[in-house]
Amino acid sequence: MKTWIKRSLIALAGAGIVLGSLTACGHRMHHGGWRGDATPEQQAEWRGKMVDRVASKLDLNAEQKAKLTVLSEKTQAQRQAVRGATDPRAEVQSLVASATFDRAKAQALVQQKTDAVRAGSPDVITALGDFYDSLNPAQQQQVRDFMQKRRGGRRG
Repeated sequence: MKTWIKRSLIALAGAGIVLGSLTACGHRMHHGGWRGDATPEQQAEWRGKMVDRVASKLDLNAEQKAKLTVLSEKTQAQRQAVRGATDPRAEVQSLVASATFDRAKAQALVQQKTDAVRAGSPDVITALGDFYDSLNPAQQQQVRDFMQKRRGGRRG
């Protein structure tokens, strides 16, 4: 494959990651749902509720529940690392704030988000593997069935 094609594909994938993460981070639900301005205590409370709900559906033992908690914490840390300390919407808006698109800043933003994904992914993958491998075959099948039913996160 030619070098320019590889670079174009990498840039396109990076832009997709950034836009996807920015869209996800910018999405806010109210009335008890996820909010981007939630305090760390609220986030921990919601993660705890999610862990309890999954534990009850999969009938997890204490060890499995502990591994799910670690996975939840690693995933949240990864999300926060990708989001960064600044407002994602403001970052994207700053790219189009002038008469020309700020390509250098966009490339730096893509690089920053990609570096965050690369740095945190091994921890998330390890935590996910540890949790999944701790499940018995029936529980693993429940997870596969749930994922198939959800079709990649979309209800349907």
